[in-house]
Amino acid sequence: MKDCNQCGKCCMKYGGGDLCATKEEIDLWEIFNPDIFEFVKGDEIWFDPKSGEKLSKCPFLEVEPKKNATAPNKYTCSIYLDRPEDCRHYPSLIAEMVRDECEMIEIVDLENYKKAQKKLDLLMQDSRPAGYS
Repeated sequence: MKDCNQCGKCCMKYGGGDLCATKEEIDLWEIFNPDIFEFVKGDEIWFDPKSGEKLSKCPFLEVEPKKNATAPNKYTCSIYLDRPEDCRHYPSLIAEMVRDECEMIEIVDLENYKKAQKKLDLLMQDSRPAGYS
């Protein structure tokens, strides 16, 4: 499995309404991060603060400036340390990464899902809740 190359596929796929935030996260944003909270409507995330319309992508996904004009885009999250748990826990399964065309996957991972899953679990251990299995 390769390191993440910041292709942004996961954020683009799930940032347009397929993410949830916990009530606790929303409450904390309201108190400590009003710049994030303004994109919350009720208990759902990523709404345009002016129109109230659901956004088609995460408003905090940003394209890094390119050093080389021909290089592929690289993406960053401007709220990385305060991102929703859904984002923190992704990816959780090799099958999910394959489905989402994650660029971290290598041929060797496809040849042995169990071994690849163990490696993914090790890579993600700091991002997952205690007792995750």
